[in-house]
Amino acid sequence: MGPETPRYSVPPIAGHARSAALLTAGIVLLTACGGGGDSSAAKPTGGEGYPVTLKNCGRTVTVDAAPRRAVPVDQGSTEILLSLGLADRLAATATWTDPVMKGLEKANAGVPRISENRPSSEKALDQEPDFVSASFESTLAKGGVAPREQFEKLGVPTYVSPADCTAKDNSKDGDGVRTGALTMDSVYGEVRDLAKVFGVPERGEKLVAELRARVRKATDGIDASGATLMYWFANAESPYLAGCCGAPGVITRELGAKNVFDDTHEEWPQINWETVADRNPDVLVIGDLTRKSETAESASRKIAFLESSPATKNMDAVRHKRYVLLSGQAMNPSIRTVEGVERVAAGLRTFGLTG
Repeated sequence: MGPETPRYSVPPIAGHARSAALLTAGIVLLTACGGGGDSSAAKPTGGEGYPVTLKNCGRTVTVDAAPRRAVPVDQGSTEILLSLGLADRLAATATWTDPVMKGLEKANAGVPRISENRPSSEKALDQEPDFVSASFESTLAKGGVAPREQFEKLGVPTYVSPADCTAKDNSKDGDGVRTGALTMDSVYGEVRDLAKVFGVPERGEKLVAELRARVRKATDGIDASGATLMYWFANAESPYLAGCCGAPGVITRELGAKNVFDDTHEEWPQINWETVADRNPDVLVIGDLTRKSETAESASRKIAFLESSPATKNMDAVRHKRYVLLSGQAMNPSIRTVEGVERVAAGLRTFGLTG
């Protein structure tokens, strides 16, 4: 999940009788055809193209009809659905680190936000969802909102971003370990999956084409093979810094640069400042977050720390103020990773670090 959200202990949703009853009623209403006393007309149907069945993070997910009361419980998942023009299909959203992506402000304003962090399972169920999606496996696991199987027992299909489970081990504490390098294909696959679930596959293809075009434009003619980068997400005392192979790895590879901590496969290892100073990157890519769950969340607080701490103030990037500011969403696997490619490319050009 990246150091995106703290883990919370929440009550199990089994036995949530009122919500279960409401969910069952909602699903029946959404999927049943009208038709008097004809028993065949009373059978659930999702219309042309349904049911939709997907393989997702080791599970088979079947959606019988286009969702009408979806609850994406991570910002990244919400922004994909908003980008697909599905705001009217969202009952609620939760877990945000940043202002909504530019251009989606109006659509997002109409979607209730039930929690800035991970909501309780009760809050999620109170929305009577017919589909729940997340960006991280930990969001829909024990200690998160609720395990996927508990939603599924109530007839609510769930979906997790493949970018968080493809070539990645999330079985231990922390933010997971990459066993292979993330690529944007995982993000594009998520866009296509969600578009298919909602019955708008053509919108998914259009969005993927737009994202690919942005990456091509941002990287056209760039050669940053001589530049070294470090990505700082959060926490001043024991900073979360990017390892080799998550979303920052995508950004770094697209630009031909080098991440000074590409020798670790941990998604967001915590590394001491003495080691950071020793690696002495050319550019610091800094998370500018609006949440308040860690120290030094905002870019301004991070920069104040860097410029005052004896361990960091003499680093080349600090002395020359070579900072690139990114949203938290751009530093985690999401459609905003493209935004990360664009901003880091622009920063390297500004600093004269490209060929």
